[in-house]
Amino acid sequence: MNELITIKEQELITAKEKLNSLLVKFLNELDVSTLTKTCYEKGLKRFLSYLEQKDISYPSREYVLAYKNDLKENLKPSTINLYLSAVRRFFSWLEGNKIYPDIAKGVKGFKRPKGYLRNELKAIQVRRLLDGIDKSDIIGLRDYALINLMVRTGLRSIEVINANVGDIESKGGEMILKIKGKGRDEKDDFVLLTDESYNPLMDYLRVRGKVNPTDSLFIAHSNNHNGNKRLTTRSVRRIVAERLKDTGLKNDKTTCHSLRHTAGSLAIEGGANVIQVKEMLRHSNINTTMIYVHNQNRIKFGAEKFIKF
Repeated sequence: MNELITIKEQELITAKEKLNSLLVKFLNELDVSTLTKTCYEKGLKRFLSYLEQKDISYPSREYVLAYKNDLKENLKPSTINLYLSAVRRFFSWLEGNKIYPDIAKGVKGFKRPKGYLRNELKAIQVRRLLDGIDKSDIIGLRDYALINLMVRTGLRSIEVINANVGDIESKGGEMILKIKGKGRDEKDDFVLLTDESYNPLMDYLRVRGKVNPTDSLFIAHSNNHNGNKRLTTRSVRRIVAERLKDTGLKNDKTTCHSLRHTAGSLAIEGGANVIQVKEMLRHSNINTTMIYVHNQNRIKFGAEKFIKF
């Protein structure tokens, strides 16, 4: 059994309560983005809940490995790896503060499958998706403008909900939408708004009436949400999922994030080079962007086509 290094047992109310209080302190000291901190908190609370279910007060390495196997039952590798990263960082922090040994050091995550986990849409499917939206009311105008924007710029759902009306501006003679990219603190990046993406946004905003620069670009319009209530990532994903379902395009691998992959694939297919697509999607590593090129080249120029009998 592992024992606390600097805290005597008689000073503890219970080891479980102490772990929970240490978790709060750990999260408060983390110098990461709010999104990362939220993910870490979710993963660590799940780990502590696992320990509680097993009635484990002083976890050892074997329980971290057992927890890892338990996660395999119903989570995808990327989520498991995120949760394990949180556990590793937590116990590294505990040992660094001479509170508890680092029992998670060197615990490995799972390899991600090759390529992307979400399907992209073909151009004809994108048209089917957009043409299937009834734009006779404000909700239809919003959903069309939102989905059209995502599939033409590759925006993530979090970038969509953070966008304000005033983030639309002119730069170098072109219309752009300023965005706060993944892991960023400021809106120091942007995507280009072609006429095809800009005009539907203006159609939607005109119907909304008077708007201020600080107003959310996309808001809820149900009876329960009057005013300027910003959409959430969950509501954006729900909107996309419902529109995909309405046009018969929804399946387990066609989701909101598929629109981002669609933008990348259609850009490559339309003649954009890999550097241009990297800039649009704001990938930190060009190897991520190269997957789009590889997928298309693999299908178009596959060696199997050269096999003759």
